[in-house]
Amino acid sequence: MTQYIIRRLLGMVPLILGISFIVYALLNLVPGSPADQIERSPTMRPEDFERIQENMGLNDPWFFRYFTWLGNALQGDFGNSYINYAPVEFLLRSALPNTLILAATSLAIAVIVSVPLGVFCAVNRNSLFDRIVNIIATAFSSIPTVWLGLMMIVVFAVKFQEWGIPSLPTSGVRNLREPDGLLIRIEHLIMPAMAIALLSLADLTRYIRSQMLEVVRLDYVRTAQAKGLRSRSVLMGHAFRNAILPLVTLVGLSIPGLFGGALIIENVFGYPGVGQLTVQSLQASDYSVAMACVMMLAILTVIGNLIADILYGVLDPRVRYD
Repeated sequence: MTQYIIRRLLGMVPLILGISFIVYALLNLVPGSPADQIERSPTMRPEDFERIQENMGLNDPWFFRYFTWLGNALQGDFGNSYINYAPVEFLLRSALPNTLILAATSLAIAVIVSVPLGVFCAVNRNSLFDRIVNIIATAFSSIPTVWLGLMMIVVFAVKFQEWGIPSLPTSGVRNLREPDGLLIRIEHLIMPAMAIALLSLADLTRYIRSQMLEVVRLDYVRTAQAKGLRSRSVLMGHAFRNAILPLVTLVGLSIPGLFGGALIIENVFGYPGVGQLTVQSLQASDYSVAMACVMMLAILTVIGNLIADILYGVLDPRVRYD
Protein backbone atom coordinates (compact mmCIF):
# COMPACT_ATOMS: atom_id res chain seq x y z
CA MET A 1 0.00 0.00 0.00
CA THR A 2 2.82 2.41 0.87
CA GLN A 3 4.51 1.85 -2.48
CA TYR A 4 1.21 2.37 -4.28
CA ILE A 5 0.64 5.69 -2.49
CA ILE A 6 4.18 6.84 -3.34
CA ARG A 7 3.68 5.90 -7.02
CA ARG A 8 0.38 7.76 -7.13
CA LEU A 9 1.89 10.84 -5.50
CA LEU A 10 4.76 10.81 -7.98
CA GLY A 11 2.28 10.37 -10.84
CA MET A 12 0.35 13.40 -9.63
CA VAL A 13 3.33 15.68 -10.29
CA PRO A 14 3.32 15.53 -14.13
CA LEU A 15 -0.50 15.53 -14.11
CA ILE A 16 -0.70 18.76 -12.11
CA LEU A 17 2.09 20.33 -14.18
CA GLY A 18 0.22 19.44 -17.37
CA ILE A 19 -3.00 20.93 -16.01
CA SER A 20 -1.21 24.13 -15.01
CA PHE A 21 0.36 24.52 -18.47
CA ILE A 22 -2.94 23.97 -20.31
CA VAL A 23 -4.90 26.31 -18.03
CA TYR A 24 -2.25 29.04 -18.22
CA ALA A 25 -2.16 28.78 -22.01
CA LEU A 26 -5.95 28.99 -22.30
CA LEU A 27 -6.14 31.99 -19.96
CA ASN A 28 -3.50 33.89 -21.90
CA LEU A 29 -4.68 32.99 -25.41
CA VAL A 30 -8.26 34.20 -24.97
CA PRO A 31 -8.92 37.88 -25.82
CA GLY A 32 -8.48 40.39 -23.02
CA SER A 33 -5.86 41.04 -20.38
CA PRO A 34 -5.70 42.54 -16.86
CA ALA A 35 -4.55 45.85 -18.38
CA ASP A 36 -7.66 46.31 -20.55
CA GLN A 37 -9.60 48.11 -17.84
CA ILE A 38 -6.70 50.47 -17.26
CA GLU A 39 -6.41 51.20 -20.98
CA ARG A 40 -10.06 52.29 -21.13
CA SER A 41 -9.43 55.15 -18.71
CA PRO A 42 -9.75 58.51 -20.57
CA THR A 43 -6.79 59.94 -18.68
CA MET A 44 -4.46 57.04 -19.55
CA ARG A 45 -1.62 58.04 -21.87
CA PRO A 46 -0.13 55.44 -24.25
CA GLU A 47 3.34 55.70 -22.69
CA ASP A 48 1.89 55.21 -19.19
CA PHE A 49 -0.06 52.19 -20.38
CA GLU A 50 3.05 50.63 -21.89
CA ARG A 51 4.93 51.18 -18.64
CA ILE A 52 2.14 49.53 -16.62
CA GLN A 53 2.10 46.52 -18.94
CA GLU A 54 5.87 46.24 -18.61
CA ASN A 55 5.64 46.36 -14.81
CA MET A 56 2.96 43.65 -14.89
CA GLY A 57 5.14 41.52 -17.15
CA LEU A 58 2.44 41.37 -19.81
CA ASN A 59 4.79 42.31 -22.66
CA ASP A 60 6.64 38.99 -22.44
CA PRO A 61 5.35 35.93 -24.39
CA TRP A 62 2.90 33.86 -22.38
CA PHE A 63 5.10 30.75 -22.22
CA PHE A 64 7.91 32.78 -20.67
CA ARG A 65 5.48 34.12 -18.11
CA TYR A 66 4.28 30.57 -17.41
CA PHE A 67 7.72 29.40 -16.30
CA THR A 68 8.10 32.52 -14.17
CA TRP A 69 4.71 31.82 -12.57
CA LEU A 70 5.58 28.13 -12.07
CA GLY A 71 8.88 28.95 -10.38
CA ASN A 72 7.17 31.35 -7.99
CA ALA A 73 4.26 28.95 -7.36
CA LEU A 74 6.62 26.12 -6.40
CA GLN A 75 7.94 28.48 -3.72
CA GLY A 76 4.43 29.20 -2.49
CA ASP A 77 4.19 32.63 -4.12
CA PHE A 78 1.12 32.98 -6.37
CA GLY A 79 1.63 36.72 -6.81
CA ASN A 80 -0.88 39.50 -6.31
CA SER A 81 -4.24 40.18 -7.88
CA TYR A 82 -4.02 42.44 -10.94
CA ILE A 83 -7.34 44.07 -9.96
CA ASN A 84 -7.20 44.83 -6.22
CA TYR A 85 -3.47 44.11 -5.69
CA ALA A 86 -4.21 41.82 -2.73
CA PRO A 87 -2.00 38.73 -2.30
CA VAL A 88 -3.56 35.72 -4.03
CA GLU A 89 -2.74 33.55 -1.02
CA PHE A 90 -4.88 35.82 1.19
CA LEU A 91 -7.81 35.64 -1.24
CA LEU A 92 -7.61 31.84 -1.37
CA ARG A 93 -7.37 31.50 2.41
CA SER A 94 -10.53 33.57 2.73
CA ALA A 95 -12.52 31.63 0.12
CA LEU A 96 -11.30 28.02 0.42
CA PRO A 97 -12.88 27.17 3.83
CA ASN A 98 -16.30 28.24 2.56
CA THR A 99 -15.99 25.98 -0.52
CA LEU A 100 -14.77 23.01 1.53
CA ILE A 101 -17.68 23.40 3.97
CA LEU A 102 -20.14 23.63 1.07
CA ALA A 103 -18.68 20.59 -0.74
CA ALA A 104 -18.46 18.47 2.43
CA THR A 105 -22.02 19.35 3.49
CA SER A 106 -23.52 18.60 0.08
CA LEU A 107 -21.60 15.30 -0.16
CA ALA A 108 -22.74 14.26 3.32
CA ILE A 109 -26.38 15.04 2.47
CA ALA A 110 -26.15 13.12 -0.81
CA VAL A 111 -24.61 10.00 0.77
CA ILE A 112 -26.82 9.95 3.89
CA VAL A 113 -30.01 10.20 1.82
CA SER A 114 -29.04 8.13 -1.24
CA VAL A 115 -27.78 5.01 0.58
CA PRO A 116 -31.01 4.07 2.42
CA LEU A 117 -33.08 5.31 -0.53
CA GLY A 118 -31.19 3.15 -3.03
CA VAL A 119 -31.32 0.07 -0.78
CA PHE A 120 -35.05 0.49 -0.16
CA CYS A 121 -35.72 0.84 -3.89
CA ALA A 122 -33.71 -2.30 -4.62
CA VAL A 123 -35.53 -4.32 -1.97
CA ASN A 124 -38.89 -3.08 -3.29
CA ARG A 125 -37.99 -3.32 -6.95
CA ASN A 126 -40.69 -2.24 -9.43
CA SER A 127 -42.94 -0.98 -6.65
CA LEU A 128 -44.73 2.35 -6.94
CA PHE A 129 -42.18 3.97 -4.62
CA ASP A 130 -39.30 2.59 -6.70
CA ARG A 131 -40.79 3.94 -9.92
CA ILE A 132 -41.42 7.38 -8.41
CA VAL A 133 -37.86 7.60 -7.06
CA ASN A 134 -36.43 6.56 -10.44
CA ILE A 135 -38.47 9.21 -12.25
CA ILE A 136 -37.44 11.93 -9.79
CA ALA A 137 -33.78 10.84 -9.90
CA THR A 138 -33.75 10.91 -13.70
CA ALA A 139 -35.37 14.35 -13.67
CA PHE A 140 -32.82 15.80 -11.23
CA SER A 141 -29.96 14.32 -13.26
CA SER A 142 -31.21 16.30 -16.26
CA ILE A 143 -31.82 19.64 -14.52
CA PRO A 144 -29.25 22.39 -15.21
CA THR A 145 -27.52 23.54 -12.04
CA VAL A 146 -28.24 27.22 -12.69
CA TRP A 147 -31.96 26.61 -13.20
CA LEU A 148 -32.21 24.50 -10.05
CA GLY A 149 -30.51 27.20 -7.97
CA LEU A 150 -32.74 29.94 -9.35
CA MET A 151 -35.90 27.90 -8.75
CA MET A 152 -34.84 27.28 -5.15
CA ILE A 153 -34.40 31.02 -4.66
CA VAL A 154 -37.84 31.68 -6.15
CA VAL A 155 -39.56 29.09 -3.94
CA PHE A 156 -37.67 29.11 -0.63
CA ALA A 157 -36.81 32.81 -0.52
CA VAL A 158 -39.28 34.82 -2.59
CA LYS A 159 -42.45 32.70 -2.39
CA PHE A 160 -41.94 31.66 1.24
CA GLN A 161 -41.67 35.33 2.16
CA GLU A 162 -44.87 36.12 0.24
CA TRP A 163 -46.70 33.25 1.95
CA GLY A 164 -45.56 34.34 5.41
CA ILE A 165 -43.35 31.27 5.89
CA PRO A 166 -39.82 31.76 7.31
CA SER A 167 -37.65 32.19 4.22
CA LEU A 168 -34.00 31.35 3.57
CA PRO A 169 -31.29 33.92 2.75
CA THR A 170 -30.28 34.07 -0.90
CA SER A 171 -26.66 35.23 -0.71
CA GLY A 172 -23.57 35.68 1.42
CA VAL A 173 -22.45 34.04 4.66
CA ARG A 174 -22.28 35.18 8.26
CA ASN A 175 -19.23 35.41 10.50
CA LEU A 176 -19.33 32.73 13.19
CA ARG A 177 -18.14 35.24 15.79
CA GLU A 178 -21.26 37.36 15.40
CA PRO A 179 -24.33 36.75 17.61
CA ASP A 180 -26.20 33.64 16.38
CA GLY A 181 -23.46 33.35 13.76
CA LEU A 182 -23.57 29.53 13.57
CA LEU A 183 -27.33 29.37 13.11
CA ILE A 184 -27.34 32.07 10.45
CA ARG A 185 -24.33 30.44 8.76
CA ILE A 186 -26.32 27.19 8.50
CA GLU A 187 -29.29 29.08 7.04
CA HIS A 188 -27.04 30.56 4.34
CA LEU A 189 -25.65 27.09 3.62
CA ILE A 190 -28.95 25.21 3.22
CA MET A 191 -29.92 26.21 -0.33
CA PRO A 192 -26.50 26.03 -2.04
CA ALA A 193 -25.69 22.73 -0.30
CA MET A 194 -29.06 21.23 -1.23
CA ALA A 195 -28.72 22.40 -4.84
CA ILE A 196 -25.41 20.56 -5.25
CA ALA A 197 -26.52 17.55 -3.18
CA LEU A 198 -29.68 16.96 -5.19
CA LEU A 199 -27.70 16.54 -8.40
CA SER A 200 -25.27 14.04 -6.80
CA LEU A 201 -28.05 12.32 -4.85
CA ALA A 202 -29.91 11.33 -8.00
CA ASP A 203 -26.90 9.54 -9.51
CA LEU A 204 -25.85 7.92 -6.23
CA THR A 205 -29.37 6.57 -5.55
CA ARG A 206 -29.63 4.91 -8.96
CA TYR A 207 -26.11 3.49 -8.64
CA ILE A 208 -26.72 2.00 -5.19
CA ARG A 209 -30.01 0.52 -6.37
CA SER A 210 -28.34 -1.17 -9.36
CA GLN A 211 -25.48 -2.47 -7.19
CA MET A 212 -27.88 -3.97 -4.66
CA LEU A 213 -29.92 -5.64 -7.41
CA GLU A 214 -26.72 -7.16 -8.80
CA VAL A 215 -25.41 -8.38 -5.44
CA VAL A 216 -28.66 -10.01 -4.24
CA ARG A 217 -28.53 -12.34 -7.26
CA LEU A 218 -25.09 -13.72 -6.35
CA ASP A 219 -24.63 -17.25 -5.04
CA TYR A 220 -23.38 -16.37 -1.56
CA VAL A 221 -26.52 -14.29 -0.89
CA ARG A 222 -28.75 -17.15 -2.03
CA THR A 223 -26.75 -19.52 0.16
CA ALA A 224 -27.29 -17.29 3.17
CA GLN A 225 -31.00 -17.20 2.45
CA ALA A 226 -31.09 -20.99 2.05
CA LYS A 227 -29.50 -21.38 5.50
CA GLY A 228 -32.57 -19.72 6.97
CA LEU A 229 -31.01 -16.41 7.97
CA ARG A 230 -33.39 -13.53 8.46
CA SER A 231 -33.93 -11.32 5.42
CA ARG A 232 -32.60 -8.29 7.31
CA SER A 233 -29.38 -10.11 8.25
CA VAL A 234 -28.84 -11.28 4.67
CA LEU A 235 -29.58 -7.84 3.29
CA MET A 236 -27.39 -5.78 5.65
CA GLY A 237 -24.75 -8.32 6.65
CA HIS A 238 -24.04 -9.83 3.23
CA ALA A 239 -25.51 -7.93 0.30
CA PHE A 240 -25.19 -4.35 1.53
CA ARG A 241 -21.59 -4.69 2.74
CA ASN A 242 -20.42 -5.75 -0.71
CA ALA A 243 -22.70 -3.45 -2.68
CA ILE A 244 -21.49 -0.41 -0.77
CA LEU A 245 -17.79 -0.90 -1.65
CA PRO A 246 -17.96 0.59 -5.17
CA LEU A 247 -19.71 3.60 -3.63
CA VAL A 248 -16.37 4.69 -2.18
CA THR A 249 -14.88 4.99 -5.67
CA LEU A 250 -18.03 6.66 -6.98
CA VAL A 251 -17.89 9.26 -4.20
CA GLY A 252 -14.27 9.96 -5.07
CA LEU A 253 -15.15 10.35 -8.75
CA SER A 254 -18.02 12.69 -7.83
CA ILE A 255 -15.65 15.18 -6.20
CA PRO A 256 -14.93 16.97 -9.50
CA GLY A 257 -18.68 17.32 -9.97
CA LEU A 258 -19.03 18.78 -6.48
CA PHE A 259 -16.44 21.46 -7.15
CA GLY A 260 -17.82 22.01 -10.65
CA GLY A 261 -21.27 22.47 -9.16
CA ALA A 262 -19.85 24.81 -6.53
CA LEU A 263 -18.35 26.90 -9.33
CA ILE A 264 -21.86 27.62 -10.61
CA ILE A 265 -23.92 27.48 -7.42
CA GLU A 266 -21.62 29.85 -5.53
CA ASN A 267 -22.27 32.51 -8.15
CA VAL A 268 -26.02 31.86 -8.22
CA PHE A 269 -26.29 32.27 -4.43
CA GLY A 270 -23.52 34.85 -4.01
CA TYR A 271 -21.64 32.40 -1.80
CA PRO A 272 -18.08 33.71 -1.20
CA GLY A 273 -16.06 30.62 -2.05
CA VAL A 274 -13.41 29.58 -4.54
CA GLY A 275 -16.06 29.10 -7.24
CA GLN A 276 -17.26 32.70 -7.03
CA LEU A 277 -13.68 33.96 -6.81
CA THR A 278 -12.78 31.94 -9.93
CA VAL A 279 -15.63 33.34 -12.03
CA GLN A 280 -14.96 36.90 -10.89
CA SER A 281 -11.26 36.59 -11.72
CA LEU A 282 -12.02 35.11 -15.15
CA GLN A 283 -14.45 37.92 -15.93
CA ALA A 284 -11.80 40.48 -14.98
CA SER A 285 -8.97 38.58 -16.75
CA ASP A 286 -7.17 38.44 -13.41
CA TYR A 287 -4.68 35.75 -14.46
CA SER A 288 -2.91 35.26 -11.14
CA VAL A 289 -6.10 34.72 -9.12
CA ALA A 290 -7.73 32.57 -11.81
CA MET A 291 -4.68 30.31 -12.05
CA ALA A 292 -4.47 29.83 -8.30
CA CYS A 293 -8.20 29.03 -8.04
CA VAL A 294 -8.22 26.54 -10.91
CA MET A 295 -5.09 24.81 -9.64
CA MET A 296 -6.51 24.61 -6.14
CA LEU A 297 -9.66 22.90 -7.44
CA ALA A 298 -7.56 20.56 -9.62
CA ILE A 299 -5.34 19.55 -6.70
CA LEU A 300 -8.33 18.93 -4.44
CA THR A 301 -9.90 16.76 -7.14
CA VAL A 302 -6.76 14.67 -7.63
CA ILE A 303 -6.30 14.22 -3.88
CA GLY A 304 -9.96 13.23 -3.51
CA ASN A 305 -9.57 10.49 -6.13
CA LEU A 306 -6.41 9.22 -4.42
CA ILE A 307 -8.17 9.04 -1.03
CA ALA A 308 -11.07 7.14 -2.64
CA ASP A 309 -8.71 4.55 -4.15
CA ILE A 310 -6.90 4.09 -0.84
CA LEU A 311 -10.16 3.67 1.10
CA TYR A 312 -11.40 1.12 -1.43
CA GLY A 313 -8.29 -0.98 -0.82
CA VAL A 314 -8.70 -0.66 2.95
CA LEU A 315 -12.38 -1.63 2.93
CA ASP A 316 -12.06 -4.50 0.44
CA PRO A 317 -9.32 -6.99 1.42
CA ARG A 318 -9.56 -8.58 -2.06
CA VAL A 319 -7.99 -5.48 -3.60
CA ARG A 320 -4.21 -5.50 -3.68
CA TYR A 321 -2.02 -2.62 -4.84
CA ASP A 322 1.20 -4.60 -5.15
